Amino acid sequence: MKLAPRMIQSMEILQMSAQQLEERLDQELGSNPTLEPKESESDESSADQQREQEQRDSQEGERDLVVRDDAVDPNHSDDFERLTNITEAMGDGWESNAYDTGESYRRPQNTSDRDAKLDAMANTAARPKSLTEQLLDQWRLIETDAESRRAGEFLIEFIDEDGYLRTDRQTLLDQAPPTVIATLLDQALEQLQQCLEPVGLAARDLRECWLLQIDARSKMPGAPDLSVERLLVSDHLENLGMNRLPLIAKATNLSLEQINHAKHSLRQFPAHPGRQLVDDAPRAITPDAIIEYEEEEVRYVATLTNGHYPSLQINRQYQKMARDRTVDRKTRDFVGNNIRTARWLLDAIEQRNSTLLRVINVVIEAQRDFFDEGPGALRPLPMTGVADQLGIHVATVSRAVNEKYIQTPRGIFPLRMFFSGGTETDSGDAMSWTAVQTKLESIIQEEDKSNPYNDDQLVDQLKEHGIEIARRTVAKYRKQLNIPPARQRKQYE
Repeated sequence: MKLAPRMIQSMEILQMSAQQLEERLDQELGSNPTLEPKESESDESSADQQREQEQRDSQEGERDLVVRDDAVDPNHSDDFERLTNITEAMGDGWESNAYDTGESYRRPQNTSDRDAKLDAMANTAARPKSLTEQLLDQWRLIETDAESRRAGEFLIEFIDEDGYLRTDRQTLLDQAPPTVIATLLDQALEQLQQCLEPVGLAARDLRECWLLQIDARSKMPGAPDLSVERLLVSDHLENLGMNRLPLIAKATNLSLEQINHAKHSLRQFPAHPGRQLVDDAPRAITPDAIIEYEEEEVRYVATLTNGHYPSLQINRQYQKMARDRTVDRKTRDFVGNNIRTARWLLDAIEQRNSTLLRVINVVIEAQRDFFDEGPGALRPLPMTGVADQLGIHVATVSRAVNEKYIQTPRGIFPLRMFFSGGTETDSGDAMSWTAVQTKLESIIQEEDKSNPYNDDQLVDQLKEHGIEIARRTVAKYRKQLNIPPARQRKQYE
């Protein structure tokens, strides 16, 4: 089956997030001349008044300036007053327009009226420099010979976003320019590791990265003794990562207290120095709807935010032009096609908002316990059930919740989070998988850190709370929550 363009556009608009829709509307405003931002009522009123004033000024200017010769006003003050009003209306541009022929006067544009699109472009942050660009900028400031500079520039191209040079030496030699020999590569790598900031860049693994930072910190005036930290990183990094502290204590004759202190001290050294130069700030989330609690009606109510995108309308002048038979046919066809495209877009946005609000209202009704009690009370909510309740296809529900976020009294959540399967507790209550994960996380937080639960014991703990799931499911949820296994969670005194 072939889908009509209008239907395809509706589906695309439906699954767009608020930010994506804002970008789409910016594109449409730039490409479709018949679309314009909808003015508020006060703006429309002032615009109407301005048009009326301009029309009166135009009519006033079109009247013949005839100095009357009558006895009523021998000084002709009315005529000179009219002339003064017209010249004041013209402003600074009246002299240049006084001798124009064949064209009617146009009021000079008010320079205080800024173009909103130009302002938005001017206020848009410039694209941040990539890690490679920043490292090349640093490298250009380092005093070195031309050959080493070329070798360093070559190596910088292979440094990944974490700041590591993970490509093996032989591969680098195979891909290096003919003038860059092995000795130059080694020299350039040593220079990069000593000169680039932050310290630890261009390391080939975590051990080298931390050793570079420890050595640099040790050379600072008044630096603390980092010999234990250096010993752990250089000789016992694997056991340290696996939390095998007793093995390290036995091999080094260090106490567990010393090892724990050094382990905590190592947290001050970043494991991914490259990320300090790259802006990895979390993406800004614009909620598509806000859910608030109305105490008087004892219910939750959802309202769409419509993001930051403007309300649009079709320009009235273009609508008149499309119906004006005196305008040539080619122009009317062009304007008419753009008007139809604009109407399709506005209809698609209206349908998107209507569908989204209906879906959110069903979520509020089905997940009332979540809004009252929190994530632990989240219930299973299949999309098929929502689709049947609203009388729409399940694919429509899926598109409606795609990349949408809602702001609730308990925080901002992805709308898709409220749609999941689940299990049934021993008491017969339905419980979503998200609620199971929340319960699992709380059990691990309350465990004895000197003797943490393994996965089998976590299964038993969940069973005591009426939740019966398999061990492999517990392991999967634990990994999804970024919780390490019991061996790595154990804390030694």
